Amino acid sequence: MGESAARRQAEIEALRLGLDLGMTLIDTAEMYGEGAAEELIGEAIAGRRSEVFLVSKVYPHNATLRGTPRACERSLRRLKTDYLDLYLLHWRGAVPCAETLAAFQSLKQAGTILDYGVSNFDVDEMKEWRGIFFPGAARAAYRSWPIRQSSTHPPSNGPCWNSPR
Repeated sequence: MGESAARRQAEIEALRLGLDLGMTLIDTAEMYGEGAAEELIGEAIAGRRSEVFLVSKVYPHNATLRGTPRACERSLRRLKTDYLDLYLLHWRGAVPCAETLAAFQSLKQAGTILDYGVSNFDVDEMKEWRGIFFPGAARAAYRSWPIRQSSTHPPSNGPCWNSPR
């Protein structure tokens, strides 16, 4: 999506039809078309932002304390919105998780994102992320529990889901 000027209008119309038919979640990332997908989505949801649960993802190399807010602002500008419902670290990179978490918490506190989490993490990476929230704890209640995102993209016939915990 967002990678072909010839398909742009058809992709916008497809998203709008999806909204008309009850689609509520749109999942994108700064890396999809190097921002072109976010621009296309911004155009497609113009005037309909309240109907959409909007998710975007930050590149791991942008996931620093200073880079995360900058990447988020670029995404917001392309999406033509002032907040994201969910902002995810796209995959584990070299930036310490604690630094990314601090950036996410700052964005949430500012109201720029409503929640945050991770994508494409394996079990050990999820344990590391959880350990930042609950050092030494077996289990605790916490409102902003990271989201584990899994998806299978076409042409696969596998599941496509987002699930807390």
